[in-house]
Amino acid sequence: MAVNKPTGDNARKGAVKKRSQTKSTLAGASAWTKRNKASGAFMAVKKPKKGKKAAKKFKGVRVEKATKKKAKKAKR
Repeated sequence: MAVNKPTGDNARKGAVKKRSQTKSTLAGASAWTKRNKASGAFMAVKKPKKGKKAAKKFKGVRVEKATKKKAKKAKR
């Protein structure tokens, strides 16, 4: 039978607010960078473990959508 957790146990419900993460590269390997949504400042970088090519994501932090760069065509 499922039981609700007791209140005050400091368990997070849902995503971390006011933060986001984006994928970046660090010394040729992919890393995750956590960013403050209000100021845009980078807060932390999660590096890949030794011998690995990619790092794991931050838990509970939303992933930023990739920006699409469109080439503007000049109309004649």
